[in-house]
Amino acid sequence: MILLSFFRLFSILICLLAWQMPLVAGEDSSANAFSNSNYAVAVSGTTESQTEWRQVVDALAAKYQASVLVYSQSIDELLEPLQHQFPRYVCFVTRPDEATREFVAQVHGLMRRFDDDPYTDALWGILTGYDAANALKIAQTDQPLVIRRVVAGTQVALDRCEEGAWYCEIEQGRMVRKEKGSEPRQEKGPADTTGALVDALNEYHADLFITSGHATERDWQIGFRYRNGSFRSEAGKLFGVDTRGEKYPILSPNPKVYLPVGNCLMGHIDGPDAMALAFLNSAGVRQMIGYTVPTWFGYAGWGCLDYFVEQPGRFTLAEAFFANHQALLYRLQTEFPELARIPAKAGQTKGSGTGSGLLFDRDVLAFYGDPAWSARMAPGPLQWDQKLTVAENVVTFVMEPRAGEDTLKPVDSNGSQRGGRPIFCFLPQRVQNITILEGEDLRPVITDNFLLIPNPWRFDPNRTYQIVFRAKSK
Repeated sequence: MILLSFFRLFSILICLLAWQMPLVAGEDSSANAFSNSNYAVAVSGTTESQTEWRQVVDALAAKYQASVLVYSQSIDELLEPLQHQFPRYVCFVTRPDEATREFVAQVHGLMRRFDDDPYTDALWGILTGYDAANALKIAQTDQPLVIRRVVAGTQVALDRCEEGAWYCEIEQGRMVRKEKGSEPRQEKGPADTTGALVDALNEYHADLFITSGHATERDWQIGFRYRNGSFRSEAGKLFGVDTRGEKYPILSPNPKVYLPVGNCLMGHIDGPDAMALAFLNSAGVRQMIGYTVPTWFGYAGWGCLDYFVEQPGRFTLAEAFFANHQALLYRLQTEFPELARIPAKAGQTKGSGTGSGLLFDRDVLAFYGDPAWSARMAPGPLQWDQKLTVAENVVTFVMEPRAGEDTLKPVDSNGSQRGGRPIFCFLPQRVQNITILEGEDLRPVITDNFLLIPNPWRFDPNRTYQIVFRAKSK
């Protein structure tokens, strides 16, 4: 049974009243897209009853004037109150033993069921930690993060970053560094990069850490095609071990985000020694994604780079995760509708090829952290400009190419399933009764909270793309 205190019911009423306002104009697709008052905290009764975990819930409730929804046995109990409130953010506060791969899949499924369309209905995150004190530190983080220093164990688009370095997982000794105000340059890196990567966290204080390659719940194997060291975890502690067996403790308290875009199992919390818990506890990670299963297709993970790193400053990490997942759901829905109807389940496959891969990826990528906390790349070069404005319930979205024929191509093609992502824009508030007035030839998908435009079949770099539609506040 859902338990709601008077204070929580009052919070829900305030959130609902806030959404009765008329549509307002927004200069950018995501800069002011969501109101923090539209936030729900979901927690099991068992977790809420524990004083130290209740402090985590209370911290979020105070931070966002959020409602608190308590379930007894299953998060499915939350569907009706979530449909009634329709929040912009939902944060699931969980003890680590609750944050199973099955739970992640259940969250994915629940968040698509607020209404009748097949898309996710709110930005969500699972807030956990090695212990309640770790989770509370994450919940209490309120200063936005502007990502200026990027370090990766795989090739990334450094030209979109203010500064940083990546170390190749394929070719031993290859690395690229970018200093602030300079162009990226290739350098000769160490044969064993364990120490360098540990220093990037401990000394350089990277804001964003990106990895790929072989991994388990207990380690990340730094080299993919050559012998290298590893990162390992034990009892909430993260450390490196090089090829000589030397151990490097990782103590990196500065708030950061972590994208293990191509790693197997990095998001699977299977016990207190899980890598995800160590990153959250001893590496200062406030938000991270992670596969809860061995990954092979890669659309859900690698695509986050397309929206987050390669469109610097346009989306927060939570928004980029959301946008990429809607891109996945769009492909599944339009190309493989029979597979799209299969209920949420962790790591399922049906058939082979692209459809099977999309279905496999659909429910297995976790997002850990507070979904409303803002972690955003420092502004950098963009392939196109996009702007959304609203006037008298008429919404106009304009996209202006800036990179000629390369506008819609991936900036960096390293990884799996890169490129081909739709143009994505959040709406300033939820809408209904949508009527497209201009741009129907672009086949836009307009839901109550976002606009998605598939890449044009015949892209014209000299054309200004425009969508105009009429809508009412929901």
